[in-house]
Amino acid sequence: MTLHRKFIISVAAACAVLAGSAQAQYVGPSVGPDAPKTVAAVLKNPVDDQAVVLRGHLLRKVGNEKYTFSDGTAEIRVEIDNKVFMNRKIDAKTLVEIRGEVEKDFMESPEIDVDVLTVVQ
Repeated sequence: MTLHRKFIISVAAACAVLAGSAQAQYVGPSVGPDAPKTVAAVLKNPVDDQAVVLRGHLLRKVGNEKYTFSDGTAEIRVEIDNKVFMNRKIDAKTLVEIRGEVEKDFMESPEIDVDVLTVVQ
């Protein structure tokens, strides 16, 4: 085998390895183009486990890890684990972005299970 041929085979093998690693895919929840953009839209048509991203304010604590969230269109109950807060001090005036999934249980009003809470500057 010639040196030139070995080089071409090596380059081809390297490209194949890189192409294979490019096939890795994110398999977690994502927000599609049909995802609701407001709390009012979530409440109008709640879809269990639908990923949402909303901006607004946490108005008040209503239970253990339960809060009332509003984006100005409506209010919805959200569940935020204490670890998601990461020791940040957030009040009703703090603009936040929440990322999570709609939880629609039978005979209960919908809520959002928040995975990520970001303070918007």
